[in-house]
Amino acid sequence: QVQVAESGGGLVQPGGSLRLSCAASGSTLSINFMAWYRQAPGKQRELVATLASGGNTNYGDSVKGRFTISRDGPKNTMYLQMNSLKPEDTAVYYCYVRIGVGYYWGQGTQVTVSS
Repeated sequence: QVQVAESGGGLVQPGGSLRLSCAASGSTLSINFMAWYRQAPGKQRELVATLASGGNTNYGDSVKGRFTISRDGPKNTMYLQMNSLKPEDTAVYYCYVRIGVGYYWGQGTQVTVSS
């Protein structure tokens, strides 16, 4: 079984930074894809960034140039460095991990950008 847990959310002022972490534990030998999604109140879940096992990354248009996705392979931990945060970045951020043909979601961590 695989467990996925996010951490690092919180309240930050516009223009500030936060780093989210996603730790995967359990049967994680074959992680082949990891991603961050977010969902704001009343909106659909939105793709934020993806990281494939080969190192390729992709970002949603709204976060390009401000957010950076990375991974610490030996620790099976993924990060999302978020800079120049805006109020519209306020959402619950979810970690998504694909292992073989299975996929797993974390419970989410709240990010609030407000003065």
